[in-house]
Amino acid sequence: MAIKGLDTSAASAVRAAKPPHFKLENVIRPNILSLEPYRCARDDYQSGILLDANENSLGHALPANSSLPHNPPSSSAAAPPSANGTNGTAANGAQTIIPGAGDQDPLSLHRYPDPGLFGIRSAISNLRGVPNEAFTFLGVGSDEVLDLIQRVCCTPAKDKILICPPTYGMYSVCAAVNDLEVVKVPLVTKGGQFSLDVDGVNRAISADPAIKLVFICSPGNPTGTLIPPADVRPILDNPDYRGIVVVDEAYIDFAEEEKRMGKRPADQVVSAVSMVDEYQNLVVTQTLSKAFGLAAIRLGIAFAHPAIIQIMNNTKAPYNISAPTAHLASLALTAIGVETMRKNVQTLIRNRDALIADLERLEGTGAILGGNHANFVLVQMLDFETRSRPSNDVAQLVYTRMAEERGLVVRNRAKDLGCDGCLRITVGTEDENKRCIVLLRELLQNKGQWTQ
Repeated sequence: MAIKGLDTSAASAVRAAKPPHFKLENVIRPNILSLEPYRCARDDYQSGILLDANENSLGHALPANSSLPHNPPSSSAAAPPSANGTNGTAANGAQTIIPGAGDQDPLSLHRYPDPGLFGIRSAISNLRGVPNEAFTFLGVGSDEVLDLIQRVCCTPAKDKILICPPTYGMYSVCAAVNDLEVVKVPLVTKGGQFSLDVDGVNRAISADPAIKLVFICSPGNPTGTLIPPADVRPILDNPDYRGIVVVDEAYIDFAEEEKRMGKRPADQVVSAVSMVDEYQNLVVTQTLSKAFGLAAIRLGIAFAHPAIIQIMNNTKAPYNISAPTAHLASLALTAIGVETMRKNVQTLIRNRDALIADLERLEGTGAILGGNHANFVLVQMLDFETRSRPSNDVAQLVYTRMAEERGLVVRNRAKDLGCDGCLRITVGTEDENKRCIVLLRELLQNKGQWTQ
């Protein structure tokens, strides 16, 4: 069956891609393949006197000269609303003024967004080195992308997904929403390495044709371990598997930047995006939330062969990416924006190294697990009596007391497979990391008590 909206050249490229045993039409639900996609008003015309989409022709309802606060980088607190009801000015006095309805509005907030989206699909495609924007899908955060992939591929109450715990929890949440069974092939947790059990995954997908999707998180969350693309390739090539492999790369820029810093070989391939043009049964998801520091705008990305991208575009809700989101993303994807991202990532990597060194010197912490290839550290809390084994009780106590009594919040991952006694600590600023170490030292040395 032909995929609606896919041009002839793209269809030919799909047929020429590996693996030879894979046919996308056998993976996508028949009702999705036959879906007549919704045609948005802006698909045809983006300018002129627009009386086609039932928009408000008088403009937006925001008060004139409303402002968006800009907090200084060291603060995570939002500025309070001002007395006149508009958003307030942040502590550093910076603000963005939103014109009133009668003024020229550069974002055309009263209009549905132009599908061109400030050129961000093209910019992201160029940044990641895929052939063109036909290989790129934009979603409302990676979570929309992950859910959409399950919806287009898997029949509820019939098909299954495979995950490799410990891993990102949304794969299972989306599966529950979509009424899909979850098959688990754990990572190799021995020694805290959290590597991919390639043989185990291949045995599982060869034995069960109901598995339509395999989710691999790289670098992993909560493990921080990079899964080399070379480990993904044997799963893509498995002749028994007729489904799709999804590699979730939310933290990939931290591994990429390690190459520029000389912390890994410059010619090492770390991102599975390098294989997207080669394999038609591969989807790679990324986000602007982590390295770009744009979690609030909710922009996720999928890279895949054009046939999969076209199906996702046919199925998604219309206008899923807002004009403010696209505009902010376009600024981040300029040369200056990308350079700023890379400098920030390098700073976070140096801060991560310093945090690890400080954690290793603390009395009462155990092993630091995982590969430490992202912007967080997974560290064990040891029992108070012998200081010889990881303790879930100590991890819970430290987590709760720091958050509720000192206002410093980490994540308790002690219940995850292979993560006994572990707290996951996001790498903060230099001062934030030092504060974390001070609080940990006090609690661990005094067996869960503050000195004052």
